[in-house]
Amino acid sequence: MDKVLNQLVEKLQKAHGERLVSVVLYGSAAAGDHHAAFSDFNILCVLSEITAREMGASEEIFRWWRAQGSPSPLLLTEHEVATSTDCFAIEFHDIQQHHRVLYGKDAVTSLVVDDSFYRAQVEHDLRAKLLRLRQKASGMLSDAALLRRLLADSISTFCVLFRHALVLHGGEAPSRKREVIARAHERFGIDAAPFETLLDLREERIKPREVEPAALLDSYLKGIAVVIDAVDQLEK
Repeated sequence: MDKVLNQLVEKLQKAHGERLVSVVLYGSAAAGDHHAAFSDFNILCVLSEITAREMGASEEIFRWWRAQGSPSPLLLTEHEVATSTDCFAIEFHDIQQHHRVLYGKDAVTSLVVDDSFYRAQVEHDLRAKLLRLRQKASGMLSDAALLRRLLADSISTFCVLFRHALVLHGGEAPSRKREVIARAHERFGIDAAPFETLLDLREERIKPREVEPAALLDSYLKGIAVVIDAVDQLEK
C-alpha cells in the first residue's frame, strides 16, 4: 500500500511543485477497513490554485492512478476546503474522522465543518441512492448476476450513510461497515441479515452462487427506507 501511495505523492510533487499544498488519504484505507480485493484508495489533493494548467498536469497521473484501481483524487484549492464544508458536510466529516496526511500540511484536522445542511444532505443522499438503486434494479430483476453485483456494489455507500444517520441521532459512529450495520440494527431496528449477506459477498466470504439477490431485495430496500424515515423525523 505504502509503495503505490508514495509513487502517487512523488508524481504529484513533480507535476505541481510549490502549488501542491497537501495530499491526504481518507476513507476505508485510513480507517483500517481496507481490503485489497475490493477497496480502493481515496485521495484528497489540495492545491493553491486550480486552473487548466493544474488539470492538465494531473491528467497523466490520474490516468495512471485509475489504472491502479482507484478513483481519481479530489482536486480542491485550500480556499475551497475552508469554504465548502456546509455543502459537503458528509464528505468532510468522513475525511476528518479518518485521514492520513501523505504530504504537506494537515488541511482537515482543524477544519470547522458547518452542519447547517448536514441532516438534509444525509436524507437527500439516502433517498437519491435508494431511488437510483430501484431504478437500476428494475431493469435487471431477471438477471441474477447483474442484480447481485448491483446490490454488492451499493452496500458500501449505504454503510457510510447509515453511519451519518447514527451520528445525527446522537449515537456512536463506528467506522467498520459491519459495526455500522449492527448499530443501525440496534438503533433503528433494521433487519441486519441482507446487509451482512452483501458484506459477506463483497468480501468474498461466500460465493456468488450462494446468494439469491431477488430473495433479499425487499428486506434490503426496507432497511434503507427505515433509516431514511429515522433521519426525516429529526426535522419534525
